[in-house]
Amino acid sequence: MNQAVAEALAEIERGTEEILLTDELREKLATGKPLTIKAGFDPTAPDLHLGHTVLINKMKVFQDLGHKVVFLIGDFTGMIGDPTGKNVTRKPLTPEEVLANAQTYKEQVFKILDPAKTEIRFNSEWMSKVGADGMIKLAARQTVARMLERDDFKKRYSSGQPIAIHEFLYPLVQGWDSVALQADVELGGTDQRFNLLMGRELQKEEGQRPQTVVMMPLLEGLDGVQKMSKSLGNYIGITDTPNDMFGKVMSISDELMWRYYELLSFRPLAEVDEFKQAISDGANPRDYKILLAKELIARFHDDASADAAEQDFIQRFSKNAIPDEMPELELDAAGAPMLIANLLKAANLVASTSDAMRMIKQGAVKIDGEKVTDTKLEIAPSTTAVYQVGKRKFARVSLL
Repeated sequence: MNQAVAEALAEIERGTEEILLTDELREKLATGKPLTIKAGFDPTAPDLHLGHTVLINKMKVFQDLGHKVVFLIGDFTGMIGDPTGKNVTRKPLTPEEVLANAQTYKEQVFKILDPAKTEIRFNSEWMSKVGADGMIKLAARQTVARMLERDDFKKRYSSGQPIAIHEFLYPLVQGWDSVALQADVELGGTDQRFNLLMGRELQKEEGQRPQTVVMMPLLEGLDGVQKMSKSLGNYIGITDTPNDMFGKVMSISDELMWRYYELLSFRPLAEVDEFKQAISDGANPRDYKILLAKELIARFHDDASADAAEQDFIQRFSKNAIPDEMPELELDAAGAPMLIANLLKAANLVASTSDAMRMIKQGAVKIDGEKVTDTKLEIAPSTTAVYQVGKRKFARVSLL
């Protein structure tokens, strides 16, 4: 394998969960011809968060390697409602909602992708021309039994949850998008496996070379447990203010920081390895969270905003007068999140969990100088932070 192909493949493989099939992708890269890279996004919400950008970052990798990137807005599929991961039928969007959200997506993706090298397409371009007879012919390509092999459909069927007929159309339409675009590669999350493979099947039936599937992992949210989601409130929005973005990045666990570096940062992996070694040698992880926060803010805002957010954080942190000397302890949560009230009690900062709840409601509890307002806050494992109750009680707690 020539060196250029090996280097390109290494860049593509960074952070990926699975490639189907790697040998196929290697052969396509070896031709030296620009490949058509497809990634679809249903405009189900007006704003993107960093979880969405995992795929967009990988699109940029392909773009930088000289390939044609197609950012496909699923305005047609958005009106069906993606059933992926849902235990109920998803509410379809109105055409007006789809168009409004799609316009926002177009504005936001160019914070990462080069607009001059990005093709924006809408799958209504071809699907609106299919008609009723064409949709029936497309539906005839698969059986109900095959559709029920899909994990979320299988779970809903076995538990007696209803599945609307139109939901079976979603993976077929996504697969047909690949045929319409003659995609060489499709990017998607691991939860999209069934849909991505459908594209390969339909392309084979149409006499096209099947697309290579590159699956990216789902990015964990700020809690380090569940995937990043606006509905769960554990997200960092790419339109968040610089200060909010900075504070959210600083709140993640030390372990989660490396996951974010792998999937969100454009720094070379060799440099990230140097960061890990420095921390092993005694450097403060906080310094590397600052670098990550500034990189992300500069991407979605600018360098000046990143510098200003850092200074604001440092000033607020110092104003809270956190002492250098305080009790340090480790709490074993068996790798599970711990409620803030339980943590404060275990750290002997309060007499009881009810006392902790009362202090939170009074605004007397802080984590790394930031006031806690949520009595149901869960602290992620592998997190080290300074907890404060009132003006005089401090403890540096590592949750294991």
